[in-house]
Amino acid sequence: MTQLPPPGISVDTRDLRVAFLSDSLPERNGTGAYYQDLVTHLRHHLDAVCILQPRARRGFDPLSMPMPGDATQRLVIPDVRRIRRTLDELDPHLIISVTPGPFGLLGPRTARRMNIPFVTAYHTHFAGLAALYWGPLRRRLANAPLQAANRYLCRRSATVLVNNSELQSAVRALGARTCEVMGTPLDAGFLTAAPSPPRRIETVCFAGRLAAEKNIDAVLNAVHDWPDLGFVIAGDGPLRREVEAAAARCPNLRYVGWLERRDLRQVIDGASLLVLPSHAETFGSVALEAMARARPVLVSAAAGIHDWPELAPGLFRLGTEETLSTALRRLRGYPSDAVAAAGAAARQAAEAFHRGTLAQWLEMLQRHVHRLQD
Repeated sequence: MTQLPPPGISVDTRDLRVAFLSDSLPERNGTGAYYQDLVTHLRHHLDAVCILQPRARRGFDPLSMPMPGDATQRLVIPDVRRIRRTLDELDPHLIISVTPGPFGLLGPRTARRMNIPFVTAYHTHFAGLAALYWGPLRRRLANAPLQAANRYLCRRSATVLVNNSELQSAVRALGARTCEVMGTPLDAGFLTAAPSPPRRIETVCFAGRLAAEKNIDAVLNAVHDWPDLGFVIAGDGPLRREVEAAAARCPNLRYVGWLERRDLRQVIDGASLLVLPSHAETFGSVALEAMARARPVLVSAAAGIHDWPELAPGLFRLGTEETLSTALRRLRGYPSDAVAAAGAAARQAAEAFHRGTLAQWLEMLQRHVHRLQD
């Protein structure tokens, strides 16, 4: 059942039907979580919306292959007949591909067959990530098919959606006619009543993919440098064994593995600071989630979340030449009132940002559907 737009949302999208195509599992990574959250909120404002993506399976799957550099994530060959049948039943006004894999690549052709607009999203700068994993030869071999796929999507898209301004030049180089910088929504569970903001830094949390671009070494070094601080790491990825080994030898580190969103929220609520010291981070959704739970966050200067000045309250910046251990010393010197004020400001900023993001998405959907109709 659709609802009238809430306060702050001026467009009426109750007649629109939208389909998303994604190669990510619903909550396995940042892109998967982004669209799971977004679609949940859009269902209250659209006639119909669906997201077509891989289904979680256990055991051997002959129709999937490990992602380069991370065997914990897989590319899945879609059931094209199922997708076509679902889309014919939905009869969408707009198709949006959010990844450059087998599912996302179905978007342009399907939209052309149905004579509806097509939009793509560009969430990951793969060329930058490849530089962290491989040498020049392997990097070229890995980037070539991804660049070709992204070029195919960008050139056929009415607009390309990005979630930080620095990605605009990358998508224009890929052939995008226009691009739009979009905000990031929040899971409804993170918008429930938050615990009281912390007054001192006692427990530090990292949550995310355990991979080179997340700068896991900085977190493990801080665990060693600050034995009187508690640390908790949540996530999975190619560096899992290193984290498990550190947890086995460091009494102040607890590793909890990959978590469902509800369990992740509980871990964040039990921490007094979330850290994200990534070398590369197109946005940093988990930082926004922690802010929504009234937790101050310490995020590397490389993260796209800093592109949004309205999120500055509650955000501490990790300097480009500053180690995580040094930054923790700086934050531990803050008065308790300042730490609590940062947590309270973080919650307020995250709520407002979520509302603005939802309004932005609804306006974008209506504009591109109506542009074709006009």
